Amino acid sequence: MDASRALPYIRAYSHLDEGAAGVGNSGLISGFQALTAFCTFPPTPERDTKGKILCVFQGIGKFILLLGFLYFFVCSLDVLSSAFQLVGGKVAGQFFSNNSIMSNPVAGLVIGVLVTVLVQSSSTSSSIIVSMVASSLLTVRAAIPIIMGANIGTSITNTIVALMQAGDRNEFRRAFAGATVHDFFNWLSVLVLLPLEAATHYLEVLTNLVVETFNFKNGEDAPALLKVITDPFTKLIVQLDKKVINEIAMNDEAAKNKSLIKIWCKTFTNVTQMNVTVPSSENCTSPSLCWSDGTYTWTLKNVTYTENIAKCQHIFANSTLPDLAVGIILLLASLLVLCGCLITIVKLLGSVLRGQVAVVIKKTINTDFPFPFAWVTGYLAILVGAGMTFIVQSSSVFTSAMTPLIGIGVITIERAYPLTLGSNIGTTTTAILAALASPGNTLRSSLQIALCHFFFNISGILLWYPIPFTRLPIRLAKGLGMLSAEYRWFAVFYLVFVFFLTPMAVFGLSLAGWPVLVGVGAPVVAVALLLGLLGVLQSRCPRILPRKLRDWGFLPLWLRSLKPWDDLISLLAGCYTVATGDPAAHPCHSGVAPQDPFARPQSSSREMP
Repeated sequence: MDASRALPYIRAYSHLDEGAAGVGNSGLISGFQALTAFCTFPPTPERDTKGKILCVFQGIGKFILLLGFLYFFVCSLDVLSSAFQLVGGKVAGQFFSNNSIMSNPVAGLVIGVLVTVLVQSSSTSSSIIVSMVASSLLTVRAAIPIIMGANIGTSITNTIVALMQAGDRNEFRRAFAGATVHDFFNWLSVLVLLPLEAATHYLEVLTNLVVETFNFKNGEDAPALLKVITDPFTKLIVQLDKKVINEIAMNDEAAKNKSLIKIWCKTFTNVTQMNVTVPSSENCTSPSLCWSDGTYTWTLKNVTYTENIAKCQHIFANSTLPDLAVGIILLLASLLVLCGCLITIVKLLGSVLRGQVAVVIKKTINTDFPFPFAWVTGYLAILVGAGMTFIVQSSSVFTSAMTPLIGIGVITIERAYPLTLGSNIGTTTTAILAALASPGNTLRSSLQIALCHFFFNISGILLWYPIPFTRLPIRLAKGLGMLSAEYRWFAVFYLVFVFFLTPMAVFGLSLAGWPVLVGVGAPVVAVALLLGLLGVLQSRCPRILPRKLRDWGFLPLWLRSLKPWDDLISLLAGCYTVATGDPAAHPCHSGVAPQDPFARPQSSSREMP
């Protein structure tokens, strides 16, 4: 860059830096000068007053656009959750209604994952669990693994958001790593804490002690600050009666034929005494309120009836479409809006956060406190993540909004990790407040389950954060991010395999009973642990291994590298492309390898065990 052009910009930036530090007499500059100093990069020669004013209005306009698209981004996440509930909500309720396998902690874990993935809301799945515990259909001990599974299932949302940045490899590498660090933290925490809980029941004992020690009283409902802003728009699209899923989980047969789409938003419920025909005098409410004419017997009973007053004012209030059709329509529309908003947000952030502006923001967010207080920075980030999640009332919204910032490099994965951990805590504090607002008959059970969720996340943080070398989720997420950037189809495979295929396979084995689950699962786990140990020894102590085991060359290529699979997927993608009309020009007929836009560059090769 030309030094003469950069000089005015450097001067303005140095003055701004001095003003921020409070050094010098002439260091402070006005907000107008700061805006004009950071308007463009690379900097242009001195602007006139008109150019500065225009630049300021451009910056304000971009900021307003950013807020607008962020609003629709959050709304699309809300509609996406409703769409998933319409598509799979009743199935989720039926998962919970199968009490025969709830005593199996592994089955409970995968049920929690599947249900939360289907309804796209850990709050919904947690509320179902609370209702079942309060109704004695489920014990707290059996509910704890399901809570752990719900913690895993809620992390799928920001992983889906990261897929939207697959267009740029570097952005996708960072975004996918930043999203999956949440996945790895949850899975690693479960791998350690689920066996510990099954052996000692420490979460059940600890939360029971807390509930008995403190004399909790009913409080106010948890604040829904973000809902106040988004509900006016999302309620015009669709409104759901979430009690239906809860009723299905409680084995209410009538609820299976109900629609999840709310039709009547205003109803009036009245209880009145009416003459009711009964089979015999034994069914009368009392002998004095029993009459018979020899043919019929009737008595006086309290009858509750509900009168519909006002219909809901959303798009599907008068629709005759089934829930599945409405869910698919909303799913496609919300994904389209989500993708469009995310692309626009990334573009806007890229145009604003560039040059020295990006440098300043990156330094502000990612710099640690001076020695010896550098260790405090991460814990402060955990508090910030918890506070922001408490404000927006959703860990999915907070982590999904953070994903594009990680992708463009504004937030490093090392800083995103404690923010994500704080988000996990923030969503549990919201559940605790909601539990305190429960009626007296469900207060104890709902509070104990909310505290189980809270202490589970605290235990996970104690395992995987305080000591730097235990921050294994960061290293695993970075490795997965690099692999997915090189073979972008692998990100979709990871999503389907981790959140759908594996839980469904474990659930199917659980239905067959403990012997089948252990008989199939134990060898798989043993092989995975053996491969992991071999990989660690290869990288750290290769000399103690036989020469043949010092690398993965003893395995077939398709077992140690994704390249053969990548070539196969590239071939399939090429075969299904639209033909140009000339068969010889089609990659399946020309002998030329098909070009897959999601394949890694041919010049690189990456092997993995």
